[in-house]
Formats: sequence, C-alpha cells, structure tokens
Amino acid sequence: MRAVWLREFGGPEVLEAGDAPDPVPGEGQALVAVEFANITFVETQVRSGTSPIPMRWEPPVVPGNGVGGVVTAVGPGVDEALVGRRVVTSTGGTGGYAELAAVDAAGVFEVPDGLPLDDAVALLADGRTATMMLRAAQPRPGERVLVEAAAGGVGTLLVQLAKAAGATVVAAAGGPGKTEVAVRLGADETADYREPGWAGKVGPVDVVFDGVGGDVAREAFTLLRRGGRMVSFGLASGEWADVKEEDAAERGVTLVRPAATPEELREFTESALAEAAAGRLRPVIGQRFPLDGAAAAHAAIEARTTVGKTLLEVTRPS
Repeated sequence: MRAVWLREFGGPEVLEAGDAPDPVPGEGQALVAVEFANITFVETQVRSGTSPIPMRWEPPVVPGNGVGGVVTAVGPGVDEALVGRRVVTSTGGTGGYAELAAVDAAGVFEVPDGLPLDDAVALLADGRTATMMLRAAQPRPGERVLVEAAAGGVGTLLVQLAKAAGATVVAAAGGPGKTEVAVRLGADETADYREPGWAGKVGPVDVVFDGVGGDVAREAFTLLRRGGRMVSFGLASGEWADVKEEDAAERGVTLVRPAATPEELREFTESALAEAAAGRLRPVIGQRFPLDGAAAAHAAIEARTTVGKTLLEVTRPS
C-alpha cells in the first residue's frame, strides 16, 4: 500500500510518501480501507519534535491518528457483520496516513446514514473535544461566550454549539477571513486577536473557550466576569495559557479542567456524529490534500492559512 513516512523529525518536508506493507488485522482488529485521514495541529508539532504534549512517534513511522473508510476485513474475535460498514476511528496514534489501517474494532464508530464520510472524519476528534468542552463549561442562555481560534476545527464547532445553547457568541480569530467564517456559522460578534488591544474591544464575557493559549488566552482571561469559566482545549500559539489557580480564585473565576471516562468520550463522539447527521452541526472542511500531499498539508497548517479541518483524501487502486 501507499503511505506517508516520517523517518526523522523536522519540517514538513520530512514527510515522504512511499510503500508500506499491507497491515493484517489481528485479534480484535478491523482492517479499514482509508478514504480520508484527519490531520491535527498537534501532529505538526509532534512531527517537528517540538510538541509540548506527550505524544511520541519513533521514526520510521507512519503518522496519523484518525481515519474514515470502509471495513474490508476483521481479525479473530470480531463480528463479520462489521465488514462493509462505513466507519471512523482512531488508529491509536500512528498509521493513519495510509491506504489501509488495522484498528481496534471496539473503537470504531459506524457513520450514521446520510452523513458524508468526510464530515464524519472531521468530527471524529474535534466533535468529541467540542462537545466535552461545551458540557464542561455549561454556557447558559444569554451568557456571553468567547471562542478563541473560532475558525479552527474545534472552534467552528464550539461557535455552533454555544449558539445552540442560547449564548451570545464572540468569535476570536486571526484575520478578517477567519472571523467571517465564524459569522457564517452564527457568531454574533467577532474579534481579530492579531490587532493590538483586541481584548479591550470585546468587553466582559462569562465563558472563554481557549484554543490558542499564550498571550491571547491570558488576555481573554482578563475579560471574565466573576462566576466566569475558562476551559482550554488547544495551544495554537505553541504554549498553554498558564493562568494560575490563585489568580482565578482572586477574580472569582473557575478554570475548568474537563475529565472524562472512555465511555463518556465515546458518547461525546456519538453525540457530535448524531447532531451532524440531523443537520444541527456542520464541520468546516477548509482544505483537502491527496495522500502524497501530506507535507503540503502540514505546511499549510503551520502557516496559519487554514480554516476548519484539514483532511487527506486517500484513494487506493482497485
């Protein structure tokens, strides 16, 4: 099969397409003919060797932690009825940038009827994260909610979920093109955090969904009213917000740190898929690259030119 290899850490150019052995499903596994592979910002950090998140790849390795496709075979102990089903699933951290992936059959999600497979892949990680963040912060009708990185994969979903919860949504993003994406998704107000003094133009808020970290997150923290909540889900800046608990307590603000069981995480993903199938949640797929274009996809993400989710489109010769 064709796959994308990481043979050393470095810039996007270290990702090289080549041949790899076809995986064979073992005990409890399913073999997925991959049609779409998810790319995350964290994967670009891991590839560069600078990730602050403890996710390790040992070169040579095929990266990729999220795929969607059709199950073509199953290993011992797996129901044969799974063969032929459209599924999305994590790979366990590696092996996703490839035409075939052997995955834990217990971890697959069947794609609801009527939901395109690419949308389902876009929701696999980001839908789970956005749903978990929303339930942790519990924005109430009428509250003002600030969503950072509002044009990103998680941010675009949080804009929609917070709006559906009855909140007034302030979408913060880097540049007018990105804030316009959030407006189309229902954001009530926007802020460009590349502009000096952006936070002073936003005004007080009740909830901050922090997908950027760093200085942007620290500025957003100052906007929270007493009783406000701040929940962090990303570090697009390359660092966490690092807001101290004592500073939050002094201002009467709660730093929400979501925790979930494996069963709850599965429910969050299923909820996002069901909401999308019902037409109430729409992932934004801003960029698509062929499998051989994985390096270009990583470069685009790092250049901050992307919006929504970035996918690899994978085709396998018949």
